[in-house]
Amino acid sequence: MFDSLLKLIPGRSKPEAAAADAVFQVDPLATLVLPGAEPFDFAATLQVVQGLPVPDWTEVRAWVGSLPDPAAQAEAWARAELAWLAHLQAALGPQVHVARHQHALLLSSLEPRVAAATVQFMTKTLARIEKVLEGVARAPQWGSDILLVFDDPETYYRYVSRYYPDDGEFAFSGGMHIHFGCGHFATFAAELHAIEPVIAHEMTHACVAHLAIPAWLNEGLAVNTERRLCPPGAPQHTPQQLHWMHQHFWTADRIQEFWEGRSFLRADEGNLLSYDLARILTEQFAADWLHFKAFVHGAAVEDAGRAAAEQAFGVDLGKTVCALFGFDASDDWSPRPQCWQGQPERGAFSLAHGRLGPGLALSSPARPPGLTQPPAQASLSCSLTSSSAPTTSSARSPSTRR
Repeated sequence: MFDSLLKLIPGRSKPEAAAADAVFQVDPLATLVLPGAEPFDFAATLQVVQGLPVPDWTEVRAWVGSLPDPAAQAEAWARAELAWLAHLQAALGPQVHVARHQHALLLSSLEPRVAAATVQFMTKTLARIEKVLEGVARAPQWGSDILLVFDDPETYYRYVSRYYPDDGEFAFSGGMHIHFGCGHFATFAAELHAIEPVIAHEMTHACVAHLAIPAWLNEGLAVNTERRLCPPGAPQHTPQQLHWMHQHFWTADRIQEFWEGRSFLRADEGNLLSYDLARILTEQFAADWLHFKAFVHGAAVEDAGRAAAEQAFGVDLGKTVCALFGFDASDDWSPRPQCWQGQPERGAFSLAHGRLGPGLALSSPARPPGLTQPPAQASLSCSLTSSSAPTTSSARSPSTRR
């Protein structure tokens, strides 16, 4: 299942040597010491939740910021990243190790050759995202790209639970981009067959984090880039079935949840359909890449990109959705911020992506009224996907990457 990753390892005649260079273990230091700086009590910043440590990154950043020399700041943050991974490694067990390639770091118990291939894939994927999203994506300038691969779903959810609200129902996920303190990605070994698209999806979020774009566009960019770099296998639903599901789910009220970004956090079919609608809209607009770049740079969270779409393409977002699914055009489908419940979301959710399919939730919610299982076939009034893909298609640390 990792054949495509393993192909990335150079020197197949010496795979063990290549893996040995990339994979290592780190001693969990209690104190960080840099020449010319006061020792930093790193262990005192650690917050242990369900047995898994994460530092108070605010304290770490304050220490790094107190250093006058930018080079010293870069070194300090790099040491803090490794110190955190070392403490997490110790908490997870002796089977866990670190792998590194350029600015990519992986914490896992993966077999060394697979771990080495994974971090190389991360490095390659970053370059491919910048090329595919030319003029839109920008590699983060600070810190490392960090991926945590836990051994099982239980440990994964035990770790990510600190980033969930205390109450609510949330869809299951195969991976997360966690952008609190030190941005990083997380997944688990049961999802190894899906690790490549998870990496591509989450790294895309990191590469568009400099843009204050609405959630649907953020997720649309990530999903389409993931599909471009890691073509999916057999889909769970046919285009006809998805079209039917969209027609029976979206209403003038629910589409406001989509524009606001809240529908991506639903624990029912709305989660899957939000990501799919974001994919469709982004793919349609990206067919005109020149105007699409202008749209992305102008799209505002406050109106879900409505003004930017009118300026770049001369279209109304709500009426575009109506045309996709055969609804009568109405201004009620356009983004209406005055109807939203709170501050709009920017996407790159630290919550679940619903990557294991629709309707999966930590506790089973009721099916939305009027939505039953879709028929095996349904009439398709409008293609769900564009015939052409894009023609080109968190706070970071003070550590300079380039």
